[in-house]
Amino acid sequence: MVITILLLIVGLALIVKGADWLTNGASGVARKFNVSELMIGLTIVALGTSTPEFVVSAISAINGNPELAIGNVVGSNIINVLFILGITAIICPLKVEKQVVNKDIPWSLLAATLFLIVASGVFINGDAENIISRQSGLLLLCVFITFLYYSILTAKNNVSSTTEEKEVAKPQPLWKSILLIILGLAGLVFGGDFFVDSASEIAIVLGLSKSIVGLTIVAIGTSLPELATSIAAAIKGKAGMAIGNVVGSNIFNIFFILGSCATITPLKMGGITGIDLLVQLACTLLIWFFARTSYRLSKIEGVMLTLAYVAYVTYLILSL
Repeated sequence: MVITILLLIVGLALIVKGADWLTNGASGVARKFNVSELMIGLTIVALGTSTPEFVVSAISAINGNPELAIGNVVGSNIINVLFILGITAIICPLKVEKQVVNKDIPWSLLAATLFLIVASGVFINGDAENIISRQSGLLLLCVFITFLYYSILTAKNNVSSTTEEKEVAKPQPLWKSILLIILGLAGLVFGGDFFVDSASEIAIVLGLSKSIVGLTIVAIGTSLPELATSIAAAIKGKAGMAIGNVVGSNIFNIFFILGSCATITPLKMGGITGIDLLVQLACTLLIWFFARTSYRLSKIEGVMLTLAYVAYVTYLILSL
């Protein structure tokens, strides 16, 4: 059991560091070939921050552990909103831009709603069990492409309407960027295998369902990059970046990660219930309501979000 826990930690460390190496390496290559900072931010950096969730979910789906794959996405999204935003708002109130309230959070609401619909085959179509089909996966990926197109257009309009001060940085050698990409990919592959296998073994030893492990242990582990980024931003007085990070991550998790995994292989919901999906949707509605009131998340609202996460984990424990 001790070795399994150590492998879990090693796997997570490799995933997080691998994502960092891959992002830095890919950014270096992009800059070497004069790809714009805008495109780097919208594609490479966005992919890098969500890589841990993608690797764990994809490997889980391929290895026949759909509950880990889905639980990772749902659990990460709930943690992002309730715990990460809650803790960050407690540290420093979050200023929320109008665009986030009027455009970005609605995309997150759409993602959570579509997730609930495609995962409710028993209720909607009278299916024998709830399965996220390949067709549903392709639908989510199509919406993701639409979201990316929308984001690029919005970003271009914002850039064209404002004057930005460009910081010229010395590009790193091409060989170093390629080496970072190779090391990053290796870290992600091996780390993902270690992490998923160890999490599955822990679930069996403790008598826990894979859905519970995915919603808690795996989700917390893969959300560490978002947690570290948000807290660091709050400490540096840039807490307003945190909500954008969380909203973007949640959209990416559902449309791209879940869509990709379901396209690879249909995903049985198993122990992931409608309550978990409703909690995910309720979380998004909650921050949308808080943000619309005064375009900020206060410390009191941060406490409320954190307590809501404690209540959700308590519910999971009591449901064992």
